[in-house]
Amino acid sequence: MAPMAGVTDRAFREILKEHSADICFTEMVNVKGLYYGDEGTSRILDISEQEKNTGIQIFGRDPIIIAKVIDEKLNHIDNLAVLDFNIGCPAPKIFKNKEGSYLMKEPKLVYEILKKMVEVSRHPVSAKIRLGVDENSKNYLEIAKAAEEAGIERLTIHPRTRESYYSGKADWNAIKEVKENISIPVIGNGDIFSGIDALDMIEMTGCDGIMVARGALGNPFIFEEIDAALENREYYPPSFEDRYEIIKKHYKKILEYKPEKVAIREMRKHIAWYLKGLPGSNKIKNDINTSDTIEDVFDILNRWQEKLLSA
Repeated sequence: MAPMAGVTDRAFREILKEHSADICFTEMVNVKGLYYGDEGTSRILDISEQEKNTGIQIFGRDPIIIAKVIDEKLNHIDNLAVLDFNIGCPAPKIFKNKEGSYLMKEPKLVYEILKKMVEVSRHPVSAKIRLGVDENSKNYLEIAKAAEEAGIERLTIHPRTRESYYSGKADWNAIKEVKENISIPVIGNGDIFSGIDALDMIEMTGCDGIMVARGALGNPFIFEEIDAALENREYYPPSFEDRYEIIKKHYKKILEYKPEKVAIREMRKHIAWYLKGLPGSNKIKNDINTSDTIEDVFDILNRWQEKLLSA
């Protein structure tokens, strides 16, 4: 599961792990926030003892600060599976600060940062890149080779430019090209919304793994679907009842880690994803979005579940 701001918190990661996700990433972490002791940034690093194979993705541009943060804040985290560096985030604020996908413009700095990370980190180091900043500056092979030379253990590529954000079709041919030009494992990312998509990407690109992002929103079952496709066995989609049960479970999990008002507010986006395409979803979504207590939310969910099951 890809790192997604405001999405891949501890509660959601635990849900995904229960549904066969191999590695789940925390939300992307601002290195400067950790360096200066920002409490909100530090809370992103809340990884439970029960979580296995959890990754942390950081972003920044100062190799010295990055190395210091890894040494002082991240190396002590025992159950950290991989430390990833972001070279692909297209968000305007991050790009304006010359971080994330802006670094596609600076191969030498990318090499310097990743080499320093490999030297300092006691955890495996990886990186995630895009094709380039725009259609006229696609330099993903140059960046991929610089990352490999720096000594990272794996590379993820989302084959869109920064300019295209998430629009258009991901260029899987670029994943294939990267795979053929570097020797470290390559993880493919982009337009994985089903088990068939995962199979197609592997067959087309030869990539060593799949990273899911938007395909898991409201659908934690996608990892089980991908497993079934990889193992050539039949997959049975979740029923209405399965979906309502996972919604209620998600609420209960997020309430374990966050105050009720925060949990209710943050779950609103998840509710929209979970209910997308289901009968009567707009009505129940509106009812939940105007509810102030968890009791009201569960009453709405239970009544709607009973209505659908009796239909």
